[in-house]
Amino acid sequence: MEPLVPLPLEELPALPPLALAVVGHVEMVSFIGVDHLPAAGEILHAEDFCELPAGGGAVVAVQMARLTGARVPFFTALGEDALGRRAAEELEALGLELHIAWRAAPTRRGLTFIDAAGERTITVIGERLMPTAADGLPWDRLAQTDGVFVTATDAGGLRLARRARVLAATPRVRLAAPRQAGVTRDALIGSATDPGEAYRPEDLDPPPRLRIGTEAERGGVLVPGGRYAAVPRQGPVLDAYGAGDSFAAGVTTALAAGWDLRQAISLGAHCGAACLDGRGPYASQLRLSRR
Repeated sequence: MEPLVPLPLEELPALPPLALAVVGHVEMVSFIGVDHLPAAGEILHAEDFCELPAGGGAVVAVQMARLTGARVPFFTALGEDALGRRAAEELEALGLELHIAWRAAPTRRGLTFIDAAGERTITVIGERLMPTAADGLPWDRLAQTDGVFVTATDAGGLRLARRARVLAATPRVRLAAPRQAGVTRDALIGSATDPGEAYRPEDLDPPPRLRIGTEAERGGVLVPGGRYAAVPRQGPVLDAYGAGDSFAAGVTTALAAGWDLRQAISLGAHCGAACLDGRGPYASQLRLSRR
């Protein structure tokens, strides 16, 4: 079977007005550009550095906001520290409507090296903070949404997110939570090559209606549906961080809009490809103004 080939961006329909939301995590990430990853005992000098609130939840939410031109509600948890307050301020500036469960714990950090080929290597520091159903957040808002993407919550949070017309999630949601929640995900979207996103079909009960395993420049796998191709690139990859999350945001947005599978994969593929063109996850995410 020939792989599904993404449609050109100009052949995709216009997005209708959508109510979207994200439930997930944040980490303050230091991005360090290097020629190569350091070998044991090696000292590298880097001039390319920035620090941003990122993590899968944040990246998906910002990409959704840039596709729809609307502020996207983001249900998350942050530490009651200076780093958490800074993350909240910067995420609001990126176009998010924040609903935060504040924790008496440090905000998680991340350290990312980006090598000359644009590949990222990530180290996270500290506990992943996540919102739960017990937090006093406006969870009723999710029942009014066309689509929700989940990167981190508990079983109760997944059940609340299932009130949306379309529910998508990453395999990084702790597997105990999907089993306990007993809800069907319309799409499960994650890397097919990342061990941290590996799962067995029996881990998910009920199984998702659609599973998408991304494979970077090789496209990826759809179950059901076979393979899909990536968008051809015109230049080098500057930074791979956030490309997979941007892809997931595009697919979820398209499914929430009622687009068919090829259209949804196409929008996701264009979002992922655009993210590769800038440093950090937000510098070159796809915007409506590019169409």
